[in-house]
Amino acid sequence: MTQAKPSYFYLNLLRCVATIAVIIIHVLGPMRELYGQIPVGEWLATVSYNSVTRWAVPVFMMITGALLLSDKRPFECDHYLSRRLMKVLIPFAAWTIIYSLIVGFGPDGWSSTSAVSTLAAANNTPAWYHLWFFYDFIPLYFVIPLLIPILKVMTAEQIKLLIATWLFMTSIFLLEVQTAITQDVVLYTGYLILGWYLHNRDNSQQLQYWVAAGLACMTINILGTWGIALQTGQYSGFFMDYKTINTVIIGGMIFVLGQHFAPRLEQRYATTVNTIGKYSLGIYLIHPILLIPVRQLDNGVYSWFGSDWLAIGLISIFTLVAALFITMLLAKIPLLQRILP
Repeated sequence: MTQAKPSYFYLNLLRCVATIAVIIIHVLGPMRELYGQIPVGEWLATVSYNSVTRWAVPVFMMITGALLLSDKRPFECDHYLSRRLMKVLIPFAAWTIIYSLIVGFGPDGWSSTSAVSTLAAANNTPAWYHLWFFYDFIPLYFVIPLLIPILKVMTAEQIKLLIATWLFMTSIFLLEVQTAITQDVVLYTGYLILGWYLHNRDNSQQLQYWVAAGLACMTINILGTWGIALQTGQYSGFFMDYKTINTVIIGGMIFVLGQHFAPRLEQRYATTVNTIGKYSLGIYLIHPILLIPVRQLDNGVYSWFGSDWLAIGLISIFTLVAALFITMLLAKIPLLQRILP
């Protein structure tokens, strides 16, 4: 979620749509577990939205790879740690504390015990569901400086082999083959390399293949998840993992579509897209607070809209606008600028 260079409008476009996709995933979260408890048509709404938005976090990682792995400036450790790493680490630490305090609030008021235990467990367990991202994203910042010189000396064919190897690993991860090398940091590093690779080449000739493969994977996600539910009687996230080949293909499709359509959209939508892109990390950090009453099913917020097909989309839009407005306001306060970059 690093800041894009002004000339890279398509990266801000990708940030914008990825931010929306993340909000959609979090809006539908509680509903996807209700298979057999709500009408199948409504449950399919949540599964369909979920299936076509799981690329969001991988695309954020691809954007980071596109920018940081393409940086041609000499590496300076102090600058990198203070300007790049701290830009992510400080918000993570601050919002872990904030969400730990929020956890303390319950029906009987605020409990310091709950808040402290949540904070104490934060070394391994995110204080809130969306903060998991930082546990996998921050280690990538230590990988990036090591990747840059390696990629510089590799030939085009060697890079293709590297990406092919990663694609194979994501395939066996989907098949749940246990190997020592299919670790999170390895599989997520692949997104950095893929983003860098696609960023530095013309992908127009391969666009139709990316779209065909990506749409096919989205369809498999929906039908596969529905099929598993019919067999087991419950929701399964088998096809929804961020580290599997189907998500990789969908993420690649979204990336090249962003490259393709950005020039056509820039003149008309540049202000909106760049604003959301600029505050994307703040929106990511803040929006779950707005969803607390929504995700409490007893409040019946989803039913206000008559259909989950409509509810998920509209709640996501309302949440995006509100989170953007709040982020822009808070970012004006000097004390908060470091935790809302």
